[in-house]
Amino acid sequence: MATKTISLDEEAYERLKARKREGESFSEVVKRLAGERSWKEVAGILDEEEADSLEAAIEEGRSRSRKRSDRLAGEFDEAVGSDENAE
Repeated sequence: MATKTISLDEEAYERLKARKREGESFSEVVKRLAGERSWKEVAGILDEEEADSLEAAIEEGRSRSRKRSDRLAGEFDEAVGSDENAE
């Protein structure tokens, strides 16, 4: 399997190291912590209808967040462009 090298500041490294279990590689820690799961996988907590509703609400929130991020990035680009033109 191919590997990638990443840089972490000291705080991020210490946080990751603190979450590392005995015998676990840092790659395994990252996969465990960053893994995405369906709400349906949390058996017994939500029924299928509740899980579907929750997933839809989460996706709607993500969509709004992406739209807001895109809007803010556009506004930033416009502001930077205006500042460069003023010089």
